[in-house]
Amino acid sequence: MNIEWQAEIERRAALHAVLADPGRLAVVELLALGDRSPSELSAELGMPSNLVAHHVGVLLEHGLVTRRRSEGDRRRTYVHLAPDAAVVPAGWMMPRPDRVLFVCTANSARSHLAVALWHRTSRLRAASAGTHPASSVAPGAVAAAARHDLSLEDATPRLLDDVRRDGDLVVTVCDNAHEEIGPLADLHWSVPDPVPAGDDAAFDAAFDEIARRVQDLAPRVAHA
Repeated sequence: MNIEWQAEIERRAALHAVLADPGRLAVVELLALGDRSPSELSAELGMPSNLVAHHVGVLLEHGLVTRRRSEGDRRRTYVHLAPDAAVVPAGWMMPRPDRVLFVCTANSARSHLAVALWHRTSRLRAASAGTHPASSVAPGAVAAAARHDLSLEDATPRLLDDVRRDGDLVVTVCDNAHEEIGPLADLHWSVPDPVPAGDDAAFDAAFDEIARRVQDLAPRVAHA
């Protein structure tokens, strides 16, 4: 048994010990599907805010979650499960929706990339919309999709009210949209907006994060 292997075993054992607490495990289970603010965690779990803060602090200390400041309400932060967490929760299946609807503010980049990635991953239908749609899809999003052998050439920004249907699983991929539509959102992915930076690196980073989240969500609804 070499030293590196032993250290990794001890690290993973410590993570399992962290998740042995039912409160922390409940937090991680919720975050397995989407990001939550501490106040949202408190409301969904029926847990006092100070206890939520304690659990999130322990999870942060052990690298199981990270925090990101909202691009909308800068007073708010979102907590999400670290993508390289060594201990992955078993998770729970979601009721199968009629369709997955990805929503951002302008419906010009992240939400269209999410639909393209979803169609590559799942047979379940998907659509996108915006709370304040732009006039066209961002060229950087079209280019990012093309670099990954996907096409957004026919994509058009559309208004959420014109697209949303009963039976949709609504996933916001934009902090502003999430904070605007409130309880209409079933899940939230706090993905930084690549449009202000406008370079390939920003769009590729958004693409990669959305791709990881699509891969996590699709199996949870495909067979439910």
